Amino acid sequence: MKPAPPEWIVELGIGVGRPPVQLHRGTCYMAGKRRRPVKRDEARRLLTGGTGACSHCRPDAGLGMIDLGTARAA
Repeated sequence: MKPAPPEWIVELGIGVGRPPVQLHRGTCYMAGKRRRPVKRDEARRLLTGGTGACSHCRPDAGLGMIDLGTARAA
């Protein structure tokens, strides 16, 4: 039996330190191969720290962190 996917994953960049690039829900098909699971608190910190949210799986919406200013402009 396959283990359940993590709730949130962070996609990592290339190179020394592998900086976080984008946050995804654990089941997102758009997440790259360089990734690691993160807990809810870390996912929220990543988003508030400037890490991008995947536009396909919308982890920001799942975390209740939708930027209303951006949503109104769209």
